Amino acid sequence: MSGQFYVSPEQMMKDRADFARKGIARGRSVVVVSYRDGIALVAENPSPTMHKIGEIYDRIAFAAVGKYNEFESLRQAGVRYADVRGYSYARADVSARGLASVYAQSLGTVFTAEQKPFEVELAVAEVGASQAEDHIFRLTFDGSIADESGYLAMGGKADLVQGQLRDTWHVGAELPQTIAWAVAALQAPRQESAGNAIAGAVPEPLAPGNLEVAVLERNGHEVRGTHRSFRRLPAFEVENVLNAQREA
Repeated sequence: MSGQFYVSPEQMMKDRADFARKGIARGRSVVVVSYRDGIALVAENPSPTMHKIGEIYDRIAFAAVGKYNEFESLRQAGVRYADVRGYSYARADVSARGLASVYAQSLGTVFTAEQKPFEVELAVAEVGASQAEDHIFRLTFDGSIADESGYLAMGGKADLVQGQLRDTWHVGAELPQTIAWAVAALQAPRQESAGNAIAGAVPEPLAPGNLEVAVLERNGHEVRGTHRSFRRLPAFEVENVLNAQREA
């Protein structure tokens, strides 16, 4: 009778990490960008119903890339956590940092204890009273957590998208300019692919119908009379913003 093959813990963790990274890289990218009046979340997503961006609580939003069923279950768990904590204590006690810590524990447990890790990468964003007080947390498949400053990109060719944002983003920009930066960053992998295929080729720009855009408004209470900051932007509003930026 043959015995089982031995696999070292280091090799097992590496194999799981490689598996998760490959799954995440196959997805389309998402960017989260802080601007003067809030935080913008922009995803390349042609589906009108299977959202990659969602509201968690009053001033907190969620964005994800990877397997939809896995990150949707995490989003729902986050909503339940926030509702229970806000009801048990106070609404102000629900924070992006607390939610990110809960997600990190869940992802880390699955990565080390389960046979298959989650093929997801998450962002938790909380809009503050000023741009300096905005919080954007990145969570990876193994439970690692990072506090990003100003912007982040996930999924697909994230390094290329992140580099594009690094070259353009600055503090104090308004929403139209921020959306234009985000869309240009999401377009960067397409431009690289077209350039590699045919010299001088120009890819089709991302259409508003292929974009999912939402914002956490810093002054939502004054503008809309509600403590909820999250708002989705319809395709026509995104198109108007992009057209105005092209003409500027």
